[in-house]
Amino acid sequence: MNPEAVEAVEAAEAAPPDVTVTVIVYNDARRLPRAVESVRRQTHRNIEIIISDDHSTDETPEVARRLASQDPRIRRLRLPRNSGGCSAPRNRALEIARAPYVMFLDSDDELTDDAVELLLAAHREREIDFAMGAVVRVREDSGRRTRWMPHLVAERRTVIGIESEPRLLFEHLSTSKMYARTFLDRHDLRFPEGIHYEDQLFTAQAYCLAKEFTVIPEPVYRWYVAQYAATSTATASISNQRDRLDNVRDRVRVQRLIDDFLAESGHAGLREDKDYKFLKHDFRMYAGDVPYRDDAWLAAFADLTTPYLDSLAPTAYSRLPRTERVVLQLIRERRFPEARLAARGLGRAVAPRHVTSDVTEGAAYSGRTIPTHWGKTIPTYWGETVPTTDTSRRELDVSDLELDTRPFRSALFRHEITELTRGPGASIDLTIRTYDPGRRLPVGPHRAGLLLTPGRRRLTVPFRLSPVSPGIFEGQVHLDLTRAPVPHHGFTGTRHPLLRIECQSLHNTAVLLAPLAFPILTTRIDYHSGTAPHRVTVEPEPHGPGRLQIRWQPLGITGNLVHPVVRRLARPRVRRAARLLRSALR
Repeated sequence: MNPEAVEAVEAAEAAPPDVTVTVIVYNDARRLPRAVESVRRQTHRNIEIIISDDHSTDETPEVARRLASQDPRIRRLRLPRNSGGCSAPRNRALEIARAPYVMFLDSDDELTDDAVELLLAAHREREIDFAMGAVVRVREDSGRRTRWMPHLVAERRTVIGIESEPRLLFEHLSTSKMYARTFLDRHDLRFPEGIHYEDQLFTAQAYCLAKEFTVIPEPVYRWYVAQYAATSTATASISNQRDRLDNVRDRVRVQRLIDDFLAESGHAGLREDKDYKFLKHDFRMYAGDVPYRDDAWLAAFADLTTPYLDSLAPTAYSRLPRTERVVLQLIRERRFPEARLAARGLGRAVAPRHVTSDVTEGAAYSGRTIPTHWGKTIPTYWGETVPTTDTSRRELDVSDLELDTRPFRSALFRHEITELTRGPGASIDLTIRTYDPGRRLPVGPHRAGLLLTPGRRRLTVPFRLSPVSPGIFEGQVHLDLTRAPVPHHGFTGTRHPLLRIECQSLHNTAVLLAPLAFPILTTRIDYHSGTAPHRVTVEPEPHGPGRLQIRWQPLGITGNLVHPVVRRLARPRVRRAARLLRSALR
């Protein structure tokens, strides 16, 4: 190792540290102090902190130097040139780490206050190769917190070999774990340099090489996630830059490296579970973005992924939900317009526009699975054409969606806004088309309603859906946003209207898809009921299925003072006091 690349200060304590925490950083002077402070305030104090700088060109070196001057437990390391990834700064830090246990932290994240104490206790209870805890994902735009893969870390346990719990392959973060240094050195386990998604390969190797590891349910890591946009931003992490084809290429490359490692290390039996993880997690993230991609991008994406998809275990595909299998197959067949339609229903219970049947007796298919005289059923396929290959028939068979037999409350429809125009004042006029491929709605008009709930009360706008052709209905909605029941203390948030259909005293409520692009409509609403004025924005949802999205933001004193307090406390007595305060300030 180049000695000029390391800048370190001598440890203040004679005793060696129990744990080394490496904080990797590149051009992140703003967030580095937050990450380092999360390590400094650990309840277990005997630790070493290595700031490993991947040759930053901003103020990061100065910030690291100042942090080291504040705490003798901090050492600084600066790479002589930028490596372009996370692996090299982690590996260089491992070369100088002095503790028998090591952890890794990214500069834009944090450790929980007792992370080191909890994971070190697991190591001291029994001889294990690593310990892992829960991860909390924090949305940087909203502050919303959720557990990452909560079902995998719900209970404390020691796992004897990954083969006993292959589902843990889904938890591929290296940063949620504390490793025994002897384990890493015994297997010469280091992060692969020169590629992205290094965590996936490193963690897969750790899982396979470990004889025993312990899972604890307590949170140990806070993962800050920048909101994903349709295009890359400076703040988006590598995993959120999914519009970049290099990103796709790196994911596929890492998967092939994992496959090679499984075969060479005698863990080929894990291949199906690893393939399922790739389809369900890695590919699924790209599939959700398909509606926003043009044909040229999708063609390049198919070129990169299809050869690898063709190599995966068929049993891995069979474990996926049907809607995900349809999107996968349509991309593999390069049927991109249909893939966009299918992807808009992922995770949202949205029906196809059309289905067809493999009717070999010349009868026209009416849109439902019809029984044959042998007591079998004729398969129902996505789209308006019957698949021509065995693979396509298997993957595009949507018979298991039970389009014509599900209970009406859970029946699958497809509601799309086909026209959206600005009306008078703060109103919009919508033309809505409903597709009913299972023929669940009798011929004739049907009562429907648009549902919108800013706060606790709901606005229902009734309208009528009328038939325009078999299985297709249309209706007109006039949505006056001044009628939305916004709470008196104000409402900050986003809502996506739903559509409800009534049929023979039964109701079905489902998402409403909007055009993926239309001019954003913004207006100020001055309510007459004593409610604070709000800025209201109507826009297409920027990701996911592309629903109609409406955002509210209180203005004036309510927005700057009263509403933030009420939102934090959210108690009835405080809300009443806020209303009195607002009235007095007027």
